[in-house]
Amino acid sequence: MNPDHAWIAAHIPHQGSMCLLEAVQHWSPTEIVCRAHSHRREDNPLRFVGRLGISAGIEYAAQAMAVHGALLAAQDAVPCVGFLTSVRDVRWLRSRLDDVATDLTVRAERFSGNAVSLLYQFSVLAADAVLLSGRASVLLQAPEA
Repeated sequence: MNPDHAWIAAHIPHQGSMCLLEAVQHWSPTEIVCRAHSHRREDNPLRFVGRLGISAGIEYAAQAMAVHGALLAAQDAVPCVGFLTSVRDVRWLRSRLDDVATDLTVRAERFSGNAVSLLYQFSVLAADAVLLSGRASVLLQAPEA
């Protein structure tokens, strides 16, 4: 199953124009690759003074991590809420996203984790060129019983 935008919106907390990802292209137990074109939309809620800075790429990556968690959850389970607690080793290779003409590829690879926290390596690319990369820590909150 490679979920589309409707599936993504139904499985992560981000709704409306804040749901930034268009589709999942590939996923496995340790990685996810998503596609997005919302960086070109004038109504992108992360725009400031008409521009979408490269730091917004961290939110794209965080949403890919949330989708990954939803895909790994049991079908009838409510996914845990995750909180981005730190971002490290971020490499910014351009200043903006809104001037990228092609779709974005958002990759996240989980390389450690347990029931409480996760660590992901992420990157945002356009036409196979890395625009942004780094590592993110996520703290999980178990769903209410």
